[in-house]
Amino acid sequence: QVQLVESGGGLVQAGGSLRLSCAASGSIFSINAMGWYRQAPGKERELVATISSTGSTNYADSVKGRFTISRDSAKNTVYLQMNSLKPEDTVVYYCHASVKLYKSGGYLEVWGRGTLVTVSS
Repeated sequence: QVQLVESGGGLVQAGGSLRLSCAASGSIFSINAMGWYRQAPGKERELVATISSTGSTNYADSVKGRFTISRDSAKNTVYLQMNSLKPEDTVVYYCHASVKLYKSGGYLEVWGRGTLVTVSS
């Protein structure tokens, strides 16, 4: 019913920048919160940044001041601008959205497949 597709991952040198994008499609009535999470092999998924429907944001301490989350509600898209990247940021990043469906009016928690960010030193 709903799909999230991430893009923008890749290879960048330490101190460089990348912008991740995540577009939601399907039977979407509205989207509440959207966010970015990351997960390394053998470790639990952790929050990077979230943004609510009203624009309130939340960041992990490790990325605060370096990353900025934003959204384009008309396009059902969320972005993560990543500046001053560090080798420690090398990991798979996953998009998440809380979606209200046309069919039922209920909410569905949806995850993307992930995009890899690699930061070289």
